[in-house]
Amino acid sequence: MGLFNYDICILLYSRIIQKPKFQPFNLSFNLKPMKKIIGIRREDKNNWEKRVPLIPEDVKSLLTKNELEIVIQPSSIRIFPDKSFRESGAQISESLHDADIILGVKEIPVEFFEENKTYIFFSHTIKGQSYNMDMLKQMIKQKCNLIDYEKIINENNQRLIFFGKYAGIAGMIEVFHALGEKLKLRGFSSPFKKIKQAFLYSTVDEAIHHVQAIGSELNENGLDKNIGPLVFGFAGYGNVSLGAQDIFNHLPHQTISPEDLVQNFNSLSSQNGMLYKVVFKEEHIAAPIDGKFNLSDYYKNPDIYEGIFSKWLPYITVLVNCIHWTKKYPRLLTKNYLSQHPKGKLIVIGDISCDINGSIEITHKSTFPDSPTYTYFPIKNQFKDGNYPEGVTVMAIDNLPSEFSKEASTDFSKVLKNFIPNILKTNFKDSFDDLNLPLPINNGLILHQGKLTKDYMYMNNFIGKEAA
Repeated sequence: MGLFNYDICILLYSRIIQKPKFQPFNLSFNLKPMKKIIGIRREDKNNWEKRVPLIPEDVKSLLTKNELEIVIQPSSIRIFPDKSFRESGAQISESLHDADIILGVKEIPVEFFEENKTYIFFSHTIKGQSYNMDMLKQMIKQKCNLIDYEKIINENNQRLIFFGKYAGIAGMIEVFHALGEKLKLRGFSSPFKKIKQAFLYSTVDEAIHHVQAIGSELNENGLDKNIGPLVFGFAGYGNVSLGAQDIFNHLPHQTISPEDLVQNFNSLSSQNGMLYKVVFKEEHIAAPIDGKFNLSDYYKNPDIYEGIFSKWLPYITVLVNCIHWTKKYPRLLTKNYLSQHPKGKLIVIGDISCDINGSIEITHKSTFPDSPTYTYFPIKNQFKDGNYPEGVTVMAIDNLPSEFSKEASTDFSKVLKNFIPNILKTNFKDSFDDLNLPLPINNGLILHQGKLTKDYMYMNNFIGKEAA
């Protein structure tokens, strides 16, 4: 036994000294960590969707600073061409099968999902949107992780990654365009008819310069006195509303409160080209059945509040809807109201929020830039695509930021890229409590290993017992 051990020692020593060319065993443990792979899917909801969650410049930065590969599906319509991503170090591939984390913008087709993968996109499921429940059920079945940009929020419940500003900017331009058409159809000449649709401007700056020129024209020539005071009502005061107001503010206007609008309406004039802006908050939309309005109570107990927005509607020409709405809150505008006031002052609605049959009940479908409006005729309770002299015309494009895809994607990517390193470090196979995600990302995690996380258990009511 001792001789056997001695022989082995001599053999090993001779191999070390002689350094043979072939060494069957490598005892070195200097192993590099395996690279994570991020996939970026091609947007295919419609031909207008040109946005991307990460732009080439930020892809290059992430690849430089992280043990990472990025694979992107080819696209002929994406605002940044495939070549730009390839030059930034990304791989172009139809298959994202090897990706650990997949980024998108809009909803993803049911057949796209694979087991145990992490998907980050706008799922449009948190309100129980029926048209996306099959998608959510499939993700549950495949034990996927779902992070929704819409719910990436800080401790103050503020959204951190959003396109809302550009929805407001593009939406306001589309509203001006629709108003110009409406006034022309009614026999009025106005500078609004010169404003193009948002996608026809090459940049936001170009659009702003054109709106400023329209403002100068309004200042110089005024408006036809028969048009009456043009009152623009903005429902909401968040990012979407602020984006819309940023565009509106380039025109001559006076900001007045809802109360002043009612009290002083008869003294308002459009002859000097002056427009009127009114911003409506929660207390202008709902009132408690008993007692005084309390904002926190309204959000906690909306069932004891009733809608009061109808008292402002007789004074509004253009309604720009920018509010977050679910079925538990009162509507801004109902068919019943319009049937009782078929000849009202309201002629154009820019429903930027675009909740189907939602806060604006006559938003019965979403639209696209090549057919941006439809008109509702209250007396007949009928809709007709396009803009007409009579009735209320609705602009309801549901992916407005895509009309300024380059700028919208750039701003979005600049924020998203900062969260990517922490997401890469996360092992989603761990239990939810052990994930150690940053708070905003943790807030946005709707599904973990195919199960609804604590804050989203209420969604079982939307998707059925099989998801419980």
